[in-house]
Amino acid sequence: MFAEPTDEIPRRIGFLLIPSFSMIAFASAIETLRLANRHAERRLYEWQLLSVDGAAVAASNGIALMPDGRISDFERARTAIVCSGIEVERFDVGRVRGWLRRLDRLGCDIGALCTGAHVLARAGLLQGYRCTIHWENLAGFVEEFPDIEVSTDLFEIDRNRFTCCGGTAAIDLMLHLIAMQHGEALASTVSEQLILDRIRGAHDHQRMPLRTRLKINNPKLIEVIGLMESHLEDSLSQEHLATGVELSRRQLERLFRRHLGKSPARFYLQLRLNRARLLLHQTDMSVIDVALACGFVSASHFSKCYRQTYGRTPRAERILPQVA
Repeated sequence: MFAEPTDEIPRRIGFLLIPSFSMIAFASAIETLRLANRHAERRLYEWQLLSVDGAAVAASNGIALMPDGRISDFERARTAIVCSGIEVERFDVGRVRGWLRRLDRLGCDIGALCTGAHVLARAGLLQGYRCTIHWENLAGFVEEFPDIEVSTDLFEIDRNRFTCCGGTAAIDLMLHLIAMQHGEALASTVSEQLILDRIRGAHDHQRMPLRTRLKINNPKLIEVIGLMESHLEDSLSQEHLATGVELSRRQLERLFRRHLGKSPARFYLQLRLNRARLLLHQTDMSVIDVALACGFVSASHFSKCYRQTYGRTPRAERILPQVA
């Protein structure tokens, strides 16, 4: 099982590169393993880069990597990791479904970085498993796979499945692997080489706390925004928000304008529209279903608010490519 002590040295890992994969997640994983080899003074890990057909694959930043081979060239497999990024929903999973399932039958550990959980889910490999995915893709993932247990943690390890939210969290996942297989001392040494002040645990949260993210310190304001973020589909009235933190509606209005320069209603609307924009890009949900999932009572009201904010309709938004 992944992250359990092993006598297999070197441990062989195949990285499957999906078009527009996250370079930072991929490089974070590879460099952490490389440094483990360097400081152990032997090859604890070796890796093979794969693409579906053996051709070069461009990351979301436009840099193309030439893999070592195609997926059919990956033999003696022990661990396979799917690396993806933006627009993962457009990837044809049918091209890798059979390969991933064969690895599963052989008892391999199968994991994912960044949005790779989306590929595993569509391949039918996350049923009955707990997983995580990048916070920006969480809403779309939950809508498409309501029966899969997904968390907002940095990484999840569930038997022979492991998923990581991406970015620098791939470092933490690999440091955890190194610590479990070769000791805390080596993991700490690698962490220092990476100029990290600590090794984050699996259950650390992906996003910054609201206090840091919005640069606000008022506890009541933080509490209200937390309520808003947890009630985007069943939006709460301003009266409900105010009484929930023991303020009057007028006090709540003053608090938002003083610290954020906008009304509570406008701030709440922006949160709901941001969620809607992600769902439009990441799912095939109809416009009315997106509207309802984001607390709007009708498609026409949703479209009007969306156009006023973004300068285009939800339908026009959907056909625009995501910016890397």
